[in-house]
Amino acid sequence: MKPRAGGSRWVPHWRAYAAELVGTALLVFVGLSFVIADFAPGLAVAHALPGALARRLLTGFLFGGTGALLALSPVGRVSGAHLDPVLSWGFWLAGSLGAADAALYSAAQVIGAVLGAAALPAAWGAAGRAVRFGATLPSASAGPWGAVAGEVAATFALVGLILWFSGHPRLRRFTPAAIPPLVSLVVGLEAPFSGASMNPARSFGPALVAHALPQMWIYILGPSVGAALAAFATVRPGRVHVAKLAHHAHDPLARFHGPAADSPAAAALRVRRTG
Repeated sequence: MKPRAGGSRWVPHWRAYAAELVGTALLVFVGLSFVIADFAPGLAVAHALPGALARRLLTGFLFGGTGALLALSPVGRVSGAHLDPVLSWGFWLAGSLGAADAALYSAAQVIGAVLGAAALPAAWGAAGRAVRFGATLPSASAGPWGAVAGEVAATFALVGLILWFSGHPRLRRFTPAAIPPLVSLVVGLEAPFSGASMNPARSFGPALVAHALPQMWIYILGPSVGAALAAFATVRPGRVHVAKLAHHAHDPLARFHGPAADSPAAAALRVRRTG
């Protein structure tokens, strides 16, 4: 557990967890609404953009843009707007978020994703059911392990970009702007294999609504491995990562700024070098 400023013991930060819950609910509801609008048969977008690649690129940009706007919003100011359990644990590996906070962030994110997905049937009805409310599923050609590999690569790109930017003061302010084009590219290229989740909470919500839970192990294993690899690739002892996507200077309790030298990823790096 990461102590508060001044060395006192860790205490829960309920406003931050509530912000993660609300933010993830909004990300899932709004983001998956874009998925449904762009891919449900018979809707206007399918007629205007008949090419699947163009619609994937558009959907990824809009999904990533939703996350970027939430990062810039009051949600991001309070909690950092991780909205993704593996990103929270990536920041823990980078030494900028305590383990207890990461665990409670993850719980809030999963609950928020369920709430956001639960509102989709009322909003989209038959159109949502036609695309299983945006649930991520492995393609027949990729199979489950191909989908895991795709999730590893996609999550490595997303979490790696965020950790790289968060560890460089000159880049931090550009993090929200970098996310939509990256997610657009990743969804455009990788979604045909696994759906390009990169987020276990994002996959769990619609999987629960669409009764697609047997495939969830793919969207836990792949993103978890991808995020861990991203942390080990980007964290260096001399860096200080900030566990926020925006509002980086707003950290009155010194909860989001961690010395990478004390991080689990840096410790593993030292062991690897000395071994």
